[in-house]
Amino acid sequence: MHITNVECFPLKITPDQAYLGGKADGNGPDYYYRPEYRCVYSRKMETCLVKITSSDGHVGWGEALAPVVPQVAAELIKQLFAPLLIGESPFSSGVLNARMYDSMRDRGHISGYHIDAIAGVDIALWDLKGKILGLPVHQLLGGAFRKSVPCYVSGLPEPDIDSRCRLAKQWQEKGFHAVKLALGYGVREDVKNIRAIRETLGDEAQIFIDAHWNYSVAEARDLAAQLHALGVGFLEAPLLPEDIAGHRELRAKSAVAIALGETERTRYQFKAAIEQRAADILQPDVGRTGISELMHIASLAETWNLRVAPHLSVGLGPCIAASIHAAAAIPNLFMLEYQPPVFTLANQLLKQPLICERGEYQLPQGAGLGIEIDEDRVRDVVMEAAC
Repeated sequence: MHITNVECFPLKITPDQAYLGGKADGNGPDYYYRPEYRCVYSRKMETCLVKITSSDGHVGWGEALAPVVPQVAAELIKQLFAPLLIGESPFSSGVLNARMYDSMRDRGHISGYHIDAIAGVDIALWDLKGKILGLPVHQLLGGAFRKSVPCYVSGLPEPDIDSRCRLAKQWQEKGFHAVKLALGYGVREDVKNIRAIRETLGDEAQIFIDAHWNYSVAEARDLAAQLHALGVGFLEAPLLPEDIAGHRELRAKSAVAIALGETERTRYQFKAAIEQRAADILQPDVGRTGISELMHIASLAETWNLRVAPHLSVGLGPCIAASIHAAAAIPNLFMLEYQPPVFTLANQLLKQPLICERGEYQLPQGAGLGIEIDEDRVRDVVMEAAC
């Protein structure tokens, strides 16, 4: 049995609402910059799906997280990885991952789109192996430590405090008792938001904050002190991601757990933060790491008594399903992220929906990732650069 075909589907979908709030329509360009986050975003929902077919007709689906220009990941897979994969056994995934990583390693491509593309292939290979064997991915990873995966509602993408509070209360009434706010608007404004959410949800709710890399060490220390008084569970991305020493200094002085890792792709990149004790909670994203590397990162974190809260932003069906399987198989899991608008959109491309209810993801049933892609719908939204 061997791999016979590798296909990519870079997608650009118009959602009802742009990621983290704002209008998705308009006559302007798809890409725009959010000055508060110094980052480029798309008004569309963009990603790159990967389909790998074996000689016996089994199919595995993966996804490379690609919130902008997903055709880049697709082209890398088409030009660089497909020749390495075709003719090989899908059960040689460890060898194939190493070959893909080594293919551009000595040229310095040890992060970014190259690794995202590997992640998409890796997820597809896990799905394919599970389909061939008739086993779910979490069983292939060694079994599930939990039958369902706890999650927190992420973002609360509303324009003002009052509407964020109303949305948080709506989720609490649906059984979701953990929320994360996307803030980073200044210490005073962030504390004002968190205080309002705490008063709305009560003392039992778990509240987290994503500061989007917007603070200095001194500012973040001040923020953490005030957040601790409000019972905040973790402060995510307080400083620039390159500032490992700053995170270490902050963690040593903060009574609130420090979370980071969405920008990193490999165990080698996480190693610096782990060894310098710069974080309490690590947040690898399966659409950037793949399942194999995420499990390596979680194992490394476990040796340092750290917990893992996988990051999950704009990834669609394969990313979400892969995250759930990996989270179920991680002994040191903290919690998994839940993005309701993205989740709804992801289910529109699946024949049977993924389920997240009352603060928990249900573990997908069936072989592989336990999902079935609606390929007709996927082809309706694929970009012209499909390979």
